Amino acid sequence: MTAARKVTMRSPAQLAIRRFLHRPVAVAGLAVIAIFVVVAVLAPLIAPYSPIATSWSAVRKAPSLAHWMGTDENGRDVMSRVMFGARASLMAGVVSVLIAASIGVPAGLLAGFAGRWVDAILSRIVDAMLACPFLILAIALAAFLGPDLTNAMIAIGVSSAPRFMRVARAATLDAAANEYVEAARAIGNPPWRVAVRHILPNIVPPVLVQGTLAVAAAIIAEASLSFLGLGQQPPDPSWGSMLNAAQRFLTQAPWLAVFPGLAIFLAVLSFNLVGDGLRDALDPRGR
Repeated sequence: MTAARKVTMRSPAQLAIRRFLHRPVAVAGLAVIAIFVVVAVLAPLIAPYSPIATSWSAVRKAPSLAHWMGTDENGRDVMSRVMFGARASLMAGVVSVLIAASIGVPAGLLAGFAGRWVDAILSRIVDAMLACPFLILAIALAAFLGPDLTNAMIAIGVSSAPRFMRVARAATLDAAANEYVEAARAIGNPPWRVAVRHILPNIVPPVLVQGTLAVAAAIIAEASLSFLGLGQQPPDPSWGSMLNAAQRFLTQAPWLAVFPGLAIFLAVLSFNLVGDGLRDALDPRGR
């Protein structure tokens, strides 16, 4: 007598998580992101020094046991500033992407579902915004709004919105062609209910992947704006402003540029790896 097989039914979310966990590179990227988040949250507790405390007796000191990443031109501890700078970069990445998604996803859903003249008008607006390079548009908006981290996040979010709109529109057109959407319309559901209940949940995966990749682009954009003096304002630390100050001392004190530059590199690379892993996990057809 053979034992009956036990069939375990897994939800699509469980299957996606399982596929994601089978990608070591993506998991490693997620682990690095988790480390950055923990460092940013616990920076006031684990940072060895105040990020704005100066010491004229420790100006541009090389890395040592007292200062693991050295000190800057004002005697401030570089390691502490990198830790606190993670707050500005991660917050700018997440908040700006939330702003972009809150603008782009509803617009893309409306354009793809309504069609006709609504789609034509919104698509032309997006084309006009995409005609200007992303970083140039963000710099122009940040300069118009004023030098501040909040304004920088708004500028990055508005500049990133067209990409979310295009992704959401394409996913909406694909989902709207399915039979269950036609069935929902046939039984008398109003258009808004069809869009929210039957189409919106199916465009979440590509939007989630786009959001993860957009965080990496937003971190670079925030660092660029801070480098130009349009983001986080001194003396508050930011990886971009640290690179701006380090450019004058590249030969005398290269560690001033190495550590914030390495932080930007690791953060951006990790979000890109996680985004690639999510894309493969959420769309198994691409395997």
